[in-house]
Amino acid sequence: MKQTQKENPSICFLPTASADDTKYVMHFYTEFTKLNCKPSHLSLFTPSTRDIEAFLLEKDAIYIGGGSTKNMLALFREWDVDSILKKAYEKGIVLGGISAGMNCWYEECITDSFFGELSVLKCLGFLIGSACPHYDKEEKRRPAYQSFIKSKRITPGIAIDDNVAVHYIDGKISKVITTKDSNAYQVFFDKNNIVEKRLEAQKL
Repeated sequence: MKQTQKENPSICFLPTASADDTKYVMHFYTEFTKLNCKPSHLSLFTPSTRDIEAFLLEKDAIYIGGGSTKNMLALFREWDVDSILKKAYEKGIVLGGISAGMNCWYEECITDSFFGELSVLKCLGFLIGSACPHYDKEEKRRPAYQSFIKSKRITPGIAIDDNVAVHYIDGKISKVITTKDSNAYQVFFDKNNIVEKRLEAQKL
């Protein structure tokens, strides 16, 4: 909330990646109505407005949920939400998300959207490099991401454990926050070796 610099910010949830899962949407409202904000959500399956651009650009923050990154990006491009989010970014609207909602901001990501198999996917490219969520949660993530970087199938980037948030300002990492003994890493290939550089994190 503090990032918006508003006393009662308007926050919009995009549950596209989960196909607008009803429980997910209700959980968003349950949690965010406890806070000093004005929550809303945007469905791309049953849009509540014809002017999606105006609806999103009037928000103070946009939060994107998890699910299928591939399906979400396909719908974003079909509804021109990708270019609207770019305008939101340039306008200074706070952007964030979890899992697929984290992946989408980078140039590339590692995703299991393809038949459950970990693959490389092109994303929105607001942030330089690639991203890998659930780095400590799913045992295949770490070796797959490192293998993709080593073979140059994906650009070097950031790997993020669950329960970790990475905050960017103007495209650069400002801080890393964790609620547990979890971490975020810069992952790259150097002198025939994969390097994991753990980022210093603030624990809540």
